[in-house]
Amino acid sequence: MTELATATSQEIEFASRDRISTLQLERMQWSLMHAYTNVPHYRKAFDDAGVHPSDLKDLSDLAKFPFTTKADLRENYPFKMFAVPQDKVSRIHASSGTTGRPTVVGYTSNDLNNWADLIARSLSAGGVRSSDKVHVAYGYGLFTGGLGAHYGAERLGCTVIPMSGGMTERQIQLIEDFEPDAIMVTPSYMLTIVDAMIKKGIDPSKTSLRVGVFGAEPWTEQMRTELEQQLDMHAVDIYGLSEIMGPGVAMECVETKDGLHIWEDHFYPEIIDPVTGEVLPDGEEGELVFTSLTKEALPIIRYRTRDLTRLLPGTARSMRRMQKVTGRTDDMIILRGVNLFPTQIEELILTVPALAPQFQCVLERPGRMDTLTVRVEARPDAAISDHAAASSALQKLVKNKIGVTVEVNVLEPGGLERSIGKARRLIDQRPKD
Repeated sequence: MTELATATSQEIEFASRDRISTLQLERMQWSLMHAYTNVPHYRKAFDDAGVHPSDLKDLSDLAKFPFTTKADLRENYPFKMFAVPQDKVSRIHASSGTTGRPTVVGYTSNDLNNWADLIARSLSAGGVRSSDKVHVAYGYGLFTGGLGAHYGAERLGCTVIPMSGGMTERQIQLIEDFEPDAIMVTPSYMLTIVDAMIKKGIDPSKTSLRVGVFGAEPWTEQMRTELEQQLDMHAVDIYGLSEIMGPGVAMECVETKDGLHIWEDHFYPEIIDPVTGEVLPDGEEGELVFTSLTKEALPIIRYRTRDLTRLLPGTARSMRRMQKVTGRTDDMIILRGVNLFPTQIEELILTVPALAPQFQCVLERPGRMDTLTVRVEARPDAAISDHAAASSALQKLVKNKIGVTVEVNVLEPGGLERSIGKARRLIDQRPKD
């Protein structure tokens, strides 16, 4: 075992790039062999591609190995991607499966220990302290968010309030009565809580909350400004996905808030061209791909996340950063030849004073051409006479900044259905033909 492999978490976070790369290569060689030896899917995929784990002599050799996709996980549903016997699997999580079979992930006891350690590392980097009370409003159950956050906060030494999602009135009551220092929740649901507080005559900026750890969906710098101004707190981003581990794959550091540091001692990132699959150099935007370096139950090799971002040098930590996710290849809207993402619409909405950050993009095809309608709520303090001007302003911004014409419907506050988890930003009502 290398010296770095036995180093403390803090030492690893600030290790030199050479030391990190040495550890990555050692762990990647193990992970590839573990997958090849124990998972029939990987054995066949590697053989079909004409590669063997022993071919990995340098980190760049990973590009020779085939990708893993969500379709691969679904085709091997439920447990055929597991690399350990059933009696070694300590926990099972799964995605919602709203577009087909869910993706199933398993964890050994060592996997769960690593996960708790990485969440604890993430929370510490985000400004949470061991003496803090942490209100967890991610959903508990098969979704990785709630339990992942819970055990990581406990590992850090925090007092955990396992609220889970929903029951907004109850969320507010516990925030007022228990006075938590930090909250872990999706940013869109935090806005729902803020709206409900204001309706009850509660000033969100006067709560005990000092840090908000927001994840599970893309959100923008404009959304950070909104959350920090409304709540008088630090708003930091946490990234993860169940196929890789869950939350805690990467984390924003509170002292810089300049992108998420990837915990590269456990996950190796690549950026690829989403069309050609070619590996792109650091700094170029493309699709994020991850290879697990330490996972026992479900090793994952070159998993295509569909998230669009870019890799950047480390700042607050030695490990590389990923820029905030700008969108997903599977939620990209192609409207009359122009590519756009809901996050771009969100950025523009938050520049119009009369508009709230609650919105949906509705795609329709009434004739031969697709149309996009942005349904967005007015802020509670906006006069009815401001709605038309706000609608016109947003239309012009979208036309000038993105290059397409959209319809804008400004609704009364509360006019959109509230999310208790991930916000549903895109509704596709086009005929399925």
